[in-house]
Amino acid sequence: MSTVGPPPARRSSGRRIVWIAIAVAVIGAIVFAIVKPHPSQDAMNRRARHGAPDQAMPVAAIRAQTGDMPIVLQGLGTVTPLATVTVRTQIAGQLIKLGFKEGQEVKEGDFLAQIDPRPYDLQLQEAEAKLAQDMAQLTNAQVDATRYRTLVEQDSIARQQLDTQDALVRQYQGTVKADQAAINTAKLNLIYCRITAPVSGRVGLRQVDAGNYVQTSDPNGLVVITQMKPISVIFTLPEDDTRKVRDRMHQGVTLPVTAYDRSGKTELAQGTLATVDNQVDISTGTVKLRADFPNLDEALFPNQFVNAALLVDTLHGVTVVPSSAIQRGSLGTYVYVVKPDNTVTARKVTLGPSQGERIVVMAGVAPGDTVVTDGADKLREGAKVRLTPEAGATTAAPAAGTTGAAPATTAADRTATPAQTATPAGRHNRRRGGS
Repeated sequence: MSTVGPPPARRSSGRRIVWIAIAVAVIGAIVFAIVKPHPSQDAMNRRARHGAPDQAMPVAAIRAQTGDMPIVLQGLGTVTPLATVTVRTQIAGQLIKLGFKEGQEVKEGDFLAQIDPRPYDLQLQEAEAKLAQDMAQLTNAQVDATRYRTLVEQDSIARQQLDTQDALVRQYQGTVKADQAAINTAKLNLIYCRITAPVSGRVGLRQVDAGNYVQTSDPNGLVVITQMKPISVIFTLPEDDTRKVRDRMHQGVTLPVTAYDRSGKTELAQGTLATVDNQVDISTGTVKLRADFPNLDEALFPNQFVNAALLVDTLHGVTVVPSSAIQRGSLGTYVYVVKPDNTVTARKVTLGPSQGERIVVMAGVAPGDTVVTDGADKLREGAKVRLTPEAGATTAAPAAGTTGAAPATTAADRTATPAQTATPAGRHNRRRGGS
């Protein structure tokens, strides 16, 4: 009996499927070979040198250093003149002359304005005439009183007549005193006709022109004089900070104050603390302080808003690190310290005062320790790090001296870390290199 094989069409279809599978496998292998990532030359060089990929994290670091740290208290203040005087007339009359120019600097006693003195000169003459008249009556009354006293001793007239005459003498004496007071008032009014500067300072805009009739009740006066040199700044500090200030003042220490502009970047003037107010503002919990400034260049202007920096004290020989090195987390406040084997360890620190980008570490870091300033968010205990030569050689220079309220920027503050100096283009090139 003969065997019947599969139909020719079915065998041809099976072979076709096999060839298609082979072709797909070949094409897939070719595509994988094309798109397979190739290691960069830098990576291959590192593998050739170390035999394994580089797992060190790139970070920026700086060495802690011993320096001085000024303790500066900041407060918002207003420039307030030591004297602001509205010049007013003390008598009524016609203003016949002005002796100043707007914006002029005047000294105490300088001539400012003249009021017509003629009415007051006439009043003086009238008062003098009245005095002369009453003096004559007083003299006559005194002569009569002397005569009556002789007659009483001779028992020629009644005692009552002498007493009446004595009373008349005292009456005329009072009248003479009143006349003398009227003369003095008239003379004083003549002095008031000539208006002079009560304080030294800068004259503002005039409030009245010559020819007008001025009175003591005029609300704006004649002109306002503001003392510009010296000038003061009134600023506020939290009540808790004023204890340190008062303690230093009780020790007889002169505390310097530096005034900065509204942005707090441009120094305007330097002065000294004059006094602390005697009460706390219960609505804000702050205390007012006054600082005096020579203001020879008139950099401070009345009612100007400024930032006042009060130098209370200076800590000498303390450990200083950049503020960017300080981390906060479950450990509290800590820093990453780079050990000699290029691994890091988290170390808790106790912080002191800070100023700008620098902060004092009271405990936890010693001078010479290298602390991570950038890239700490990617680190963990014992992680291996890689420092660029610039970062490893950088040290925190000691702080500036205590001559100003705001310390000068140190060399460490001016030195940028590698992470800060890397440009976007440089980072892009490193990614493309596969590092």
